[in-house]
Amino acid sequence: MLPSARPPSQRSGRLGLGIIGAGRVGPVLGLALAGAGHAIVGVSAVSEQSRERAEAMLPGVPVLDIPTVVERSELVILAVPAPELPSLVAGLAATGTWQPGQIVLHTAPGFGIDVLQPAATAGAIPLAVHPALEFTGTSLDLARLGESYFAVTAPAPVLPIAQALVVEMGGEPVVVDEADRPAYAEAIATATAFSRSIVEQSTGLLRSIGVEKPGSFLSSLIRSAVDNALTRAGAPTRLDLDVIGALQDDAAGGVAGGTGPEGDPGDDGRGWFLRGE
Repeated sequence: MLPSARPPSQRSGRLGLGIIGAGRVGPVLGLALAGAGHAIVGVSAVSEQSRERAEAMLPGVPVLDIPTVVERSELVILAVPAPELPSLVAGLAATGTWQPGQIVLHTAPGFGIDVLQPAATAGAIPLAVHPALEFTGTSLDLARLGESYFAVTAPAPVLPIAQALVVEMGGEPVVVDEADRPAYAEAIATATAFSRSIVEQSTGLLRSIGVEKPGSFLSSLIRSAVDNALTRAGAPTRLDLDVIGALQDDAAGGVAGGTGPEGDPGDDGRGWFLRGE
């Protein structure tokens, strides 16, 4: 029996992790989970660019074909383009590749767990987990995960598994209902595309009038404008979190790292604000 098929109280908590897709997202999430103690057993990479990224981000991890990655894994991350997801899941079900008790996690924003039904029928545990972050595909993303929220959709009995994996990656899980995933995906696409297009348009105008390094010129303006807009929307900004962290350190008398009498060695440093306390 796979460890993931056992009751939570009987699991070691460490899983053999397989990554399907070596684009910008899969290797980063794999590294984050490896940092929490899970073991990456393999990654699939088809294009030359994806193979190079896999080698750079996951040195020493074997590059394997998709069925082999799935067969060796207790937790499978499907980090593939959304249009490819349904056929991939169904194809692996048709060949009997999915295993009972295996955790299958996809990262497509517009899909919930219905797309994983062929795997669930074979006994796999379906999870939909999307980090609200525009990835670069580099190690820079690892730090950004700690400032990110993750949309989580899962059957109620296994929702804690999805939430625990997000916390292990350094993020904050937010439950999104199956029916709300299309609206969630639209919100993510709108924010991403609008931000990119505004920056490109603004820097283009400045470049046309001879301003050198227009990106650097607008950097403080854009960051402050976005922070102000997020504040009005009720979200913490980077400055808010830094101030909160400093106040917590002062109040604890320097015990934020668990060194004082009131310190909590398990504190993840995000504080009460992000936990919603």
